[in-house]
Amino acid sequence: MELAGIKNPVEAYEAMTLVTQTADEVGFESAWLVDHFHTIPQPSQEVTFECWTTTAALARDTRRIRIGQMVTCNSYRNPALLAKMASTVDVLSHGRLNFGIGAGWHEHEYRAYGYDYPEAPERLRQLREAVQVILAMWTQEEAAFEGKYYQVRGAINQPKGVQKPHIPLLIGGSGERVTLKLVAQYGDACNVFGDLKTIEHKFAVIKEHCATIGRDYESIRRTVTLACSIGETDEQARAKFPAALLGHPVAAGALIGSPDTLRQRLAELEAAGVQEVILGFPDALQLDSLRFFAQEFIA
Repeated sequence: MELAGIKNPVEAYEAMTLVTQTADEVGFESAWLVDHFHTIPQPSQEVTFECWTTTAALARDTRRIRIGQMVTCNSYRNPALLAKMASTVDVLSHGRLNFGIGAGWHEHEYRAYGYDYPEAPERLRQLREAVQVILAMWTQEEAAFEGKYYQVRGAINQPKGVQKPHIPLLIGGSGERVTLKLVAQYGDACNVFGDLKTIEHKFAVIKEHCATIGRDYESIRRTVTLACSIGETDEQARAKFPAALLGHPVAAGALIGSPDTLRQRLAELEAAGVQEVILGFPDALQLDSLRFFAQEFIA
């Protein structure tokens, strides 16, 4: 609902890209988009831009910051085509693409746009095949894959992108038996959310999966997504945090407080093994929070 109330779609896009440009200017490492067709959790008539065309546009609107998806819904695009799209964006961004993918979850959106909505185990099996297709498209001269859900037979993908050995693949989600195992098998990065205890546990699960398959755990970039409300004081930060988010899963582990409070929280996350924190600022359109956070935390 970040763009709610901006009725002119051109103004809405310019407001969104200004957030990314500001984050670029003040030193943030990356900016991320969600892959939804309309607002969540409740569908509304408010402006919602398509994820991948917007990824491409923001990549050209910025000069340094990396652009990613938190996360692409595997079900919405054929994985071979998605790999081709990502390769194109990696080139036009001069190698600044982060590629995030997950199994998908929002049934209403699937039904509204005419997609089948299989049960979670089947969506995860589709994701398993999809990441193999994507990696084949990024690494093989003529990609080949024969699966139950996807088949590619001599697919040529040129150019494959700028980054080597390929575009970094982030697999989002916290399911311990399947999703985190996929991270250990195929991912360059993971993304989890929750309080500190939950994050530590999820990382431990990934480490166990890595040990089982002989993967170096340290080769996986460990990221978390947390809401962030920063203020001059803890009280000011709490007052800025939307009441509607309290008790919502996105609020679990939220960073709320003064710079000193956030420093303590960030130190705890770093000690738990977190390497990158993806921040959701509820008041990002005002830009002041981005600048204040950068002033306090970005060298």
